[in-house]
Amino acid sequence: MKELIKEKNSGQTLIVAVLIIALLLISTELYVYEFETTVDDSNPNSFSDSIFAIRLGSQHVVISSLANISRGGLTSVLTTNLEDWASFIEEQRQLGKFILDFSTGETLPYHSGIWISWGADGVATTGAYVNLTLKLSDRDLDINTKHIINVTSTVQILGTYRVIQGGHKHINVTCNVLNEGKPALAKNTILYYRNDTSWLPTTAQNNYSITNYGNGTYSMTFEANITSSDVDVSLHVYDQRGIHALANVTCTEA
Repeated sequence: MKELIKEKNSGQTLIVAVLIIALLLISTELYVYEFETTVDDSNPNSFSDSIFAIRLGSQHVVISSLANISRGGLTSVLTTNLEDWASFIEEQRQLGKFILDFSTGETLPYHSGIWISWGADGVATTGAYVNLTLKLSDRDLDINTKHIINVTSTVQILGTYRVIQGGHKHINVTCNVLNEGKPALAKNTILYYRNDTSWLPTTAQNNYSITNYGNGTYSMTFEANITSSDVDVSLHVYDQRGIHALANVTCTEA
């Protein structure tokens, strides 16, 4: 397997910031739900909005944690942030006596709830899997709901090239971005190419251009003097959620 370019940022400085932002965001959502919803303790359906808000907040926490981990943060960030989130939920007594339990996916390919597969086969996957159990115990009510959070960012790339003259080559890279298996948009892309033992970023000097088709598909072209017999490219993609995925591929001659 060919070497991958990886970010050196440990992500540690982002952990606290990510959690604070997530909690502030969801605190606002819970506040809105509290004032928009009349809670009737005798009617379990009256708690549906609160349950929805907690599930939505949990989704935000998982996405923020995965974005942090994909940029170099520790895998344990997911568990730490979910524990803090669960404690926050249990303190919101105005919503009822909620208890949020969770477990991270441990069935392969997940480890501690995280799946990161960045290979040289043109496919990269960055994912998280969490099982949630939300319990509500209030007076005569006993509600127990289960929910699965499965966040997956996938990048698929193909590359072709044609020789212009000598080692000078014109390279075309096609990229598809997927969130949970559905077409998604990228927030940022960075394309590298290998020249001997070095990875170099594509710039305007390479006549680099990118076309966004608006449906999760991107086309990138550039020119470079590549002395190697193989034309290898490496694409970093950050989706709209800030989740990072990296895919390498060896281009074929067109």
